[in-house]
Amino acid sequence: MNILVINCGSSTLKYQLIDSETENVLAKGLCERIGLDGQIKFNHPKTGESVLIKRNLPDHKVALQLVVETLLSPEYGSIKDLSEIDAAGHRVVHGGETFASSVIVDDAVYHAIEEVSPLAPLHNPANLLGIDAVRHLMPDVKNVAVFDTAFHQTMPEEAYLYGLPYEYYEKYKIRRYGFHGTSHGYVSAKAISLLDKPVEETKVIVCHLGGGASICAVKGGKSVDTSMGFTPLEGLVMGTRSGNIDPAILPYLSEKEGLNLDEMITVLNRKSGMLGISGTSSDMRDIDAGNEAGDKRAHLAFKSFTYSVVKTIGAYAAAMNGVDLIAFTAGIGEWDSEVRKEVISHLGYLGITLDEEANKGGGKLIRISTEDSRVQAYVIPTNEELAIARETERLCK
Repeated sequence: MNILVINCGSSTLKYQLIDSETENVLAKGLCERIGLDGQIKFNHPKTGESVLIKRNLPDHKVALQLVVETLLSPEYGSIKDLSEIDAAGHRVVHGGETFASSVIVDDAVYHAIEEVSPLAPLHNPANLLGIDAVRHLMPDVKNVAVFDTAFHQTMPEEAYLYGLPYEYYEKYKIRRYGFHGTSHGYVSAKAISLLDKPVEETKVIVCHLGGGASICAVKGGKSVDTSMGFTPLEGLVMGTRSGNIDPAILPYLSEKEGLNLDEMITVLNRKSGMLGISGTSSDMRDIDAGNEAGDKRAHLAFKSFTYSVVKTIGAYAAAMNGVDLIAFTAGIGEWDSEVRKEVISHLGYLGITLDEEANKGGGKLIRISTEDSRVQAYVIPTNEELAIARETERLCK
């Protein structure tokens, strides 16, 4: 079964065409600057060379048309006819409490995703645009929605409820939902396979560290707590997001700076985190370079980020009454050895000793703790697209 995996952002469309039987990637690429001048980037299937095609992309439907054109191209293509695409799997960020697992999209599901879109206004509408585009261009192809929030629906009430009047949960479903669930599910399953004990006895902490970052406590293969909450703003210090702050800061700053609520939320989402602290960049590569060059604010951004990771790992080790393995994944987690080194330097109380040489690697499965460490630490690359393809195949067989 050939599955087209689609991940739509507000101005991007990432795609992979995956043969679900072999799990080989037949094609992959990225459409970006949708709504502006537009372009598609992908690697040539024969030479492996990077290809960039500039094209006006007014909307996601036109972007998907360009993806289809590329897939069918005599020069760049990997299929000869659209009938070779058997199903489409879509990343959908927020499923609320409605969806605890992946589903085939029908009209009822589509409208249910619309209904929870106010909980993820930057993501769900874009995810629906991807579904719309497939329905228009490939009307006979089944669409499957794979939700970022679904993996976390196993959290107990004490973990997902806020200390607010219970009626707000009853009326408005205000609770912690968690995100990056596809990644946390994939990586935790890989981590559990590395442990020599029954699944139900395992305790794993997954650190999905990228521009957006979250940590998940996985006990017995199920999410029992996670750092992101009602929205992806809660939790760690991130690239441009503040993470946890005292909510009383909002009215105080609003008065001091003359900002309304929408403007304050924009500050917390887009101008805070490592960008806000460093004053220069949200990219950890730039923060690392500034840190090495002696930039005090870059150093402070680095320390603030890693400190928030360290605190959350400690909290989840306590919540699970122990931990067997800590996994680092996503862009920073997989590639930034300095971040991993800094985090693990605070975890000696768990019995973790860093293997300095192994930690120099990245981007592949690596054990970065020494053999005699009581708790193991690994780099485990995430593969959200493959996880989406597997879910899509399961439902469309």
